[in-house]
Amino acid sequence: MKLAQPLHTGTILLRAPEPEDIDEMLSFENDESLWENSCTTGPYSRYQLKKYIAENQNNLFADGQLRLMIEHASGNVAGIVDLFSFDARHKRAEIGIVIKESYRRQDIAYNALSLLERHCFHLLGIHQLYAYIRTDNTACLNLFKKLGYTFSATLKDWIYTSRGYKDICIAQKLQINYMKDIEGK
Repeated sequence: MKLAQPLHTGTILLRAPEPEDIDEMLSFENDESLWENSCTTGPYSRYQLKKYIAENQNNLFADGQLRLMIEHASGNVAGIVDLFSFDARHKRAEIGIVIKESYRRQDIAYNALSLLERHCFHLLGIHQLYAYIRTDNTACLNLFKKLGYTFSATLKDWIYTSRGYKDICIAQKLQINYMKDIEGK
């Protein structure tokens, strides 16, 4: 297995949240249009996020989650990528990603997830990454398909939205498949 590599490309850097990121984090967390894709039921306060940054060790094993800011080469935050629902026994974690509208369709999500996969499969020893994706979110489905995820199931009426219930599919990637992809390149 390769040694851990930096979490950056020529375009983006994945880094821990800083106190200066609170406004960016608030804009994502309090964007009601994103809530229907998650379990969020209300806004976060500045105090809650300040406390999160101060107390979080940014260690998946200690915190049960890992949040990374996606910083664009321009120095601006382009998005956030999260690992959560971490299961240490089964070595799996769920992925969440959100990219600012102005940074979409620039391969930023692809690069961020590629870096995150490498970090998880090489350094953290994760066996499996997975995501729940709405079946009507074509861009996200295509992103995960491009990254080699397998779509293993569709869950009917899984997420309630203002337009009624929506189906989701489960995208999974196993470490062994990641390693095969790397060896094939």
